[in-house]
Amino acid sequence: MKSFEEWVALLQRTYDAFNRRQIDEVLSVLAPDVSWPNVLERRDLRGHRAVREYWERQFQLIHSQVEPTAFLVHGCMIIVDVHQVVRDLGTREVREQQVAHAYAFRGDLIAGMQVYETLEEALAAPAK
Repeated sequence: MKSFEEWVALLQRTYDAFNRRQIDEVLSVLAPDVSWPNVLERRDLRGHRAVREYWERQFQLIHSQVEPTAFLVHGCMIIVDVHQVVRDLGTREVREQQVAHAYAFRGDLIAGMQVYETLEEALAAPAK
């Protein structure tokens, strides 16, 4: 099992890979049956194929950058406070906001992620 510092380093690398649109690099740290939110359609996805298809569609519609600003332990999860900027493909800013991502882990992989509108909302959710 990784230490908090090791998980933070992995998550930082994962955010960087996502921002560079390196889907394979991100998928390499996700469990094969990962649970991932489809924010655009407000539903959960399961597995690498579904996540890949979601990101490929998303990248054709918008350009999002996510920068972690803080990492907190919450039960067996890590909550990441994230500065997110979403632009249309013409680079016009559509939305800038702080959101929170809650990560669950299994073994050395990310088992799932949930998105919350605020850090406070994420920390108020039951820790898993």
